[in-house]
Amino acid sequence: MRQSITRKLWAIGVVSFWLASTGAHAAELSYSQVVDGVAVYFGMLPAELVRGHPREHPEGVMHGGVSVGESHLTVAVFDDKTGRRIADAEVTAHITGDRGLNAQKRLDLMVIAGSAIYGNYFSMPGSGPYRIDVSIRLPGKVREVRAVFTWARS
Repeated sequence: MRQSITRKLWAIGVVSFWLASTGAHAAELSYSQVVDGVAVYFGMLPAELVRGHPREHPEGVMHGGVSVGESHLTVAVFDDKTGRRIADAEVTAHITGDRGLNAQKRLDLMVIAGSAIYGNYFSMPGSGPYRIDVSIRLPGKVREVRAVFTWARS
C-alpha cells in the first residue's frame, strides 16, 4: 500500500513538474494532436528526475538505465472517441534537430500509477528546437498513425 502511494505521489510530482516546465511554451507549441482518431500526447523531462530511484525500483532501470544529460520522452495514446488509453501499440520516435541530432528509438510501455504510457531516453544536446516524429502501429491496423511535434528547452 505504501509503495503504491509513493508511486502515485511520484507520478503526480513528475506531471506537475512537466506542466510547470512546459508552461512557458504552451502558447507557441502543442503537446497533443488527434490523428486518424488517435489522441497523442507527449512530454519531455530531464532524465535526472528518474536517476534518483534505486536500481531495484522499476523507474531506476527502465529503458536500460539513465545517463547524465539525457531527456525522457513520454507519449500517451488514447482512442479519441472513447477516451480509452491504448496500451497495446508499437510506438517509435524519431528526433531530429539541434547540433545534428538524428535519433530513432522504440518507446517502451511503462505503467505509472496504473496508467500506460510509452517512453525512452534520448541524448538531446543544445536547446533545440527539435522535431519529434512519433509513429504508432495499432494492433490489426496496416497503416501507422504519425504525429509530429516541435519541442525546445525553455
